[in-house]
Amino acid sequence: MTKYVISGGKPLHGEVEISGAKNAAVAILPAALLVDGVCRIENVPNISDVTLILGIMKDLGAHVRMINRTTVELDCSTVHKQNVPYELARQIRASYYLIGSLLGRFGRAEVPPPGGCDLGVRPIDQHLKGFSAMGAEIQVENGFIYAVAPKGRLQGAPVYLDVVSVGATMNIMLAAALADGLTILENAAKEPHIVDLANFLNSMGADIMGAGTDVIKIRGVKKLHGGSYSIIPDQIEAGTYMTAVAAAGGEVRINNIIPKHLDCITAKLVEMGVEIEEDGDSLVVRRHGKLTRTNVKTMPYPGFPTDMQPQIAAVLCLAEGTSILTEGIWDNRYRYVDEFRRMGAKIQVDGKVAVIEGVGHLTGAPVCACDLRAGAAMIVAGLAANGITEIDQIHYVERGYENIVEKLSKLGADIQEKNIPEEDWRTSAG
Repeated sequence: MTKYVISGGKPLHGEVEISGAKNAAVAILPAALLVDGVCRIENVPNISDVTLILGIMKDLGAHVRMINRTTVELDCSTVHKQNVPYELARQIRASYYLIGSLLGRFGRAEVPPPGGCDLGVRPIDQHLKGFSAMGAEIQVENGFIYAVAPKGRLQGAPVYLDVVSVGATMNIMLAAALADGLTILENAAKEPHIVDLANFLNSMGADIMGAGTDVIKIRGVKKLHGGSYSIIPDQIEAGTYMTAVAAAGGEVRINNIIPKHLDCITAKLVEMGVEIEEDGDSLVVRRHGKLTRTNVKTMPYPGFPTDMQPQIAAVLCLAEGTSILTEGIWDNRYRYVDEFRRMGAKIQVDGKVAVIEGVGHLTGAPVCACDLRAGAAMIVAGLAANGITEIDQIHYVERGYENIVEKLSKLGADIQEKNIPEEDWRTSAG
């Protein structure tokens, strides 16, 4: 079994480069299915979710060529299938973007329901509502979602999302890019990766206006052409390193970021006593004194992101006083709490609210990464803790963080990836 082993209590110092945004990449890569020509996509994060998406696209018939570690060329003119393999799709939440892309390009799609982390009930009814509004006939049976446009091409239509959904917003944009006529998407999500997807599609010839606001207008075009595009930096990866410095102490320059995307995270850390300076496309984050309590509620962008909730919880565990953490998006995002308690944290959860009483220090322990962001939070806690922390189930972390061991090691962290016999792990965990 492969684990992260962290000897904590060491302040972080140096510089770290942020990779391309996971949440943008997993939509932009499937968007290449809509393009008649070669797409060169740069700043692609080297993570397992991207590897899975590219594997699915190869299976569909796309030509995939890695130019270097962060640049890929996609030629989807050779795609001949519209049915996505079950085993591949069930390993990744973002597989649902293949429905919008295939439906938009071919007028039909056959895709298994998405997999990914267990964060409670995460229906895709709003996605399907949008496709249906554009004329698609949807059936869910035999473990697959079947979507067909009877006219061979979707029709532009007004779509109102009942809840603000990032995934539905992006998926409907994908489906509408080649539809006949105008699609007006209301109550749309505003996250940076939505804007990035719209910019990618527009750079290939799409006609999308309003991304980043709650009303997006997509006027369908006959075809999209090839071109080059660079994915934005990862807001959540940057935020994770910010919380790592806040928890462990030290001073780190975080490079290749868009500071505006981090305002919601910066504001909370500053409230807690962390010093943050903006310098172009970098932030300098330092923490030498004590942390003070604060309250955090996750909300759609530009509010505090749900994908940063476990990481900020790790910092709140070390803050003086009692903090209130409220999850405003998902039902099941506190599964990591028992792991924190193993490290000495004092947390009580009631529904979507966690009450965190700060402790003087955390203590290293064997813990489990129960999902992607919880795994990142275990790392943040381990970096600050006294003693050794061993983190199991690290494949979750590899879904969204590129070279995290290497990056943290360069900052002075004592973190290693080790193969440990399972019986040894069970003994230490027992």
